[in-house]
Amino acid sequence: MNSYLRSGIDTESTIAYFSMEIGIASDIPTYSGGLGVLAGDTLKSCADLGLPVVGITLLYRKGYFRQEITGQGEQKEHPVDWRPEDHLQRLPGKIVLDEIEGRSIITQAWLYIYTGTTGKPVPILFLDTDLEENEEPDRRLTDSLYAGDSEFRLKQEILLGIGGVKYLRELGFNRIHTYHMNEGHSSLLTLELLREHQRTVFETWDEETVWDVEKVKSLCVFTTHTPVSAGHDRFGFDLVERVLKTGISMNVIRRLSGEDCLNMTTLGLNLSRFANGVAYQHGDVSSGMFPHHQIDFITNGIHTYTWVHESFRKLFDRHARLWKNDPKYLREAMSIPRDEVWQAHLECKNELFDRVSKMMSETFDPNILTLGFARRAAAYKRASLMFRHLDRLIEIAESSPGLQIVYAGKSHPKDEAGKRLIREIHEFQKKIEQRTKKLKLVYIPNYNMDLGYYITGGVDVWVNTPIRPHEASGTSGMKAALNGVLNLSILDGWWVEGCIEGVTGWAIGDLDPRLDLSPDDRDDLDCKNLHDTLESKVIPKYYEDRTGWADMQCQAIAINGSLFNTHRQMEQYVTKAYFSCR
Repeated sequence: MNSYLRSGIDTESTIAYFSMEIGIASDIPTYSGGLGVLAGDTLKSCADLGLPVVGITLLYRKGYFRQEITGQGEQKEHPVDWRPEDHLQRLPGKIVLDEIEGRSIITQAWLYIYTGTTGKPVPILFLDTDLEENEEPDRRLTDSLYAGDSEFRLKQEILLGIGGVKYLRELGFNRIHTYHMNEGHSSLLTLELLREHQRTVFETWDEETVWDVEKVKSLCVFTTHTPVSAGHDRFGFDLVERVLKTGISMNVIRRLSGEDCLNMTTLGLNLSRFANGVAYQHGDVSSGMFPHHQIDFITNGIHTYTWVHESFRKLFDRHARLWKNDPKYLREAMSIPRDEVWQAHLECKNELFDRVSKMMSETFDPNILTLGFARRAAAYKRASLMFRHLDRLIEIAESSPGLQIVYAGKSHPKDEAGKRLIREIHEFQKKIEQRTKKLKLVYIPNYNMDLGYYITGGVDVWVNTPIRPHEASGTSGMKAALNGVLNLSILDGWWVEGCIEGVTGWAIGDLDPRLDLSPDDRDDLDCKNLHDTLESKVIPKYYEDRTGWADMQCQAIAINGSLFNTHRQMEQYVTKAYFSCR
């Protein structure tokens, strides 16, 4: 038995899952938000289902960042203080990565093993360059997630893609038949596979005869998460030629990744046997963006056991006994007594409000309707939309028993528009405090997996207000639905599939993106629709029809919770991508 097997790694895995970020737990801060948490949930379901998968990502010693929000609503970023050795196992082997500017960069890996409900382990490898053998700039490559300039980003993506494949070989993973690229960050792995095959099959570097593109395509699967052009990583060829040293000519790279620049999505699509978007609508959007490629869809999900609250876990154990192994059994939630559902929900709500009290010194009332909005602070998500017509919102709150709103979310350090949104909400909070006691608002700093767990389970209604069709999928609303929290959202991403009006929640407006309207007129209309639905449907249902509300909670769990999970997601990857296309 080699040292890696003694470390707990089963090198017989046949599927390698590459992701720039993987979120397993809050105290392993190697994720920024939805992409990383989805990757973690995906690997957890792989373990539960017994799929032969190994995960590959980078180790970020300073994490993404710890968020502070000042009294003026300014976001301040601080390094995360954590010790990898407290959570991960350092592996003994090292590789030499010489594809970055031709230097030899020594790379090691750390191991985390997630064991599923059936006892199947899935290894996750975290690549690390912070070693004494390396020069100082190279040691910093694995400091922070999504930091630095384009050159730094390209170097990280070389490390992930090319370094990841090399490290798999170092560990003895020689039976991989599927390399799954979770977004374009890892697409450079295809170049390493081209070189591997060339070295194995050919004895010449003649680019016209060596590069077996079809062989590499037969090995790769690509998932895109980005419905807007600006969100796809691109690198100028002058930068690529200076930094990326693979021995593959720039003419070949241009043919594979685009003539104008190295487009990581184009590279991944050109060298994959299967590609997909992450929701039905997103598949269509992606096909329109890349019309020369066939792009299917597999709607994202969440790992139910990670995101269900203890109170609901106990309910499900009693009333849907097999749910842990197969979330489809959550359909049996329709049989749960409504008073038990409401009591479980109140327990979740009180847990959240205890945190609000400790972190924000604010007292929230569990009897008052509470809205939640927690996600990355990005302009297209329009976090401040509901305050666009503040007078109307205050009027709605004052004509009811009351309204409470919980916010959280980080902005990328370089995203000034996202930071401006946080400042705007802070200003609205001040105005609300001066004008009414019927409407309360808090913005909780340092949004992470732990805080997301409490907010998605502890509010009454989950609000999502993206500009259509910019939400590829979204998963926070799925976590809310699993815990009996109803969605009030724009019909975008997963909610196009999950919304049954008045049954699982409510839509804000309709499917028409109103491209004929100016951005201001569009936002005015969406804000009006949000307020109208809140006033005419949500508030009366909550305060006047508690049994009907509990019915909707059960329907959200039974319909959305049973479907929008990573078990179903991975079963679709198995049948659509991993084996059917081989």
